[in-house]
Amino acid sequence: MAAAAAAADADAAGAGLGSRSAAEERSLLHPSLFSAYSDEDLVERAFEPAQKIVVSISSDPDDPDADDEHLYYGGHAPPFSWRKLWLFTGPGFLMSIAFLDPGNLEGDLQAGATAGDTLLWLLFWATAMGLLVQLLAARLGVATGKHLAELCRDEYPDWARRALWLMAEVSMVSADIQEVIGSAIAIKILSNGFLPIWVGVVITALDCFFFLSLENYGVRKLEAVFAVLIATMALSFAWMFFKTKPNGKDIIIGILVPRLSSRVISQAVGLVGCVITPHNVFLHSALVQSRKIDPHKEYQVREALRYYTIESTMALVVPFMINLFVTTVFAKGFYGTKEAGNIGLENAGHFLQEKFGEDFFPILYIWGIGLLAAGTSSTITGTYAGQFIMSGFLNWRLKKWIRALITRSFAIVPTITVAVYFNTSDSALDVLNEWLNVLQSIQIPFALIPLITLVSKEQVMGVFKIGPRTQIATWAVASVPIIINGCLLLDFFSSEVKGLLSGLVLFAAVLAYVSFLLYLIFRGIAVFS
Repeated sequence: MAAAAAAADADAAGAGLGSRSAAEERSLLHPSLFSAYSDEDLVERAFEPAQKIVVSISSDPDDPDADDEHLYYGGHAPPFSWRKLWLFTGPGFLMSIAFLDPGNLEGDLQAGATAGDTLLWLLFWATAMGLLVQLLAARLGVATGKHLAELCRDEYPDWARRALWLMAEVSMVSADIQEVIGSAIAIKILSNGFLPIWVGVVITALDCFFFLSLENYGVRKLEAVFAVLIATMALSFAWMFFKTKPNGKDIIIGILVPRLSSRVISQAVGLVGCVITPHNVFLHSALVQSRKIDPHKEYQVREALRYYTIESTMALVVPFMINLFVTTVFAKGFYGTKEAGNIGLENAGHFLQEKFGEDFFPILYIWGIGLLAAGTSSTITGTYAGQFIMSGFLNWRLKKWIRALITRSFAIVPTITVAVYFNTSDSALDVLNEWLNVLQSIQIPFALIPLITLVSKEQVMGVFKIGPRTQIATWAVASVPIIINGCLLLDFFSSEVKGLLSGLVLFAAVLAYVSFLLYLIFRGIAVFS
């Protein structure tokens, strides 16, 4: 991971800023109930200029209004500034929420209960792989001044753009359903079962609008809310970790020594698949634009990439530690027991209470608090990502609360429906999660391939395009989740499909899916060559 990230930075170092040709504006989707605009001045942007945070700080105390442009053109970067790092801190931590959503926590607890500490090495490298992808997303957003959805609108023909938008929406909604249900389960736990899951779903939908309204008071206020939620998760799961006292030697061996047996393949795939979420790639490429950076000024872009690289790396240390806490707690309590194969989000707190419950602070409620923080924060970022995806692909100029309402409706309506049903059928929740994980796995290539294609194009990135070695590394990293999830999907559908008709329908869907995937791959390879 570090070598790949360093290679990405090395590709950009030492080059002068050439003129970057802007992609020609194409006609957008046909106007419908919502108005779409094609004039450049009316193109929807992730953040309005007045919303952006000023990060320019002069290193010259005698001229506080000056910036450090002269240092870059003098052949060396200005000295590191903790104050500047603080100003750039925020987008990476919002991005890191996707590594901590309820789907990830369920993957962690099942991996720990089923495989013990043997998959910690995979958790580490999956997080490192996710970091590389997120650094590329940040690079794209900073260097172009546009986020991934906007650039896909410019790059691909209408039919491909519409397909990519549909895939992104499906991914976002499927992830959002898991996140909302995770919050609802936490509310049920904390209310001691008084509030059913469907009521928790409604509460989660409403509190999401409340937290998003904080953006009206400035981006930093919203980032502060996320900092509190992340701290809540860290304290809750750290408390569980130190209470249960997992074996430190086993943890170190689990991180350093790769081990993988055939009986834990599905848990291993779950850990990898949870780390790279397609909507999070779109989200991070937009969030980095919350700082006032001129993409036409090389020194500003280089400085932003420098600090965003540090900030994103620091941000992902936190979710790695939290995921490690959850995995090792359930490994300590349930690995090798008869309960190991039956643990999920719905009953995990009760299993913990039975195993470690003798304390003044019941571990069931500590788990519930951490799960609620994870679900709440991830639903907010999911809604945030949905707004960027919609505005980027469709260029609908809508008020943010309207976009948020549409985005929430996509997830809340089906979630309430299934929550009412699952309120009397806990086992059905596991079936739903399996299908939602499959849906998200299918979408992974449709975020990664356009990302790699765009960061490899000089017409898009200028001197900040990644070089051949980094392209090879990123294609190799992208191929890992694609191949793993392909095998998982093949196994899943082979066990689910029964009958000739369903087989033919599946064959047609797979043929269309593979054809579109090959189109994106060959288009990306053409850029590489």
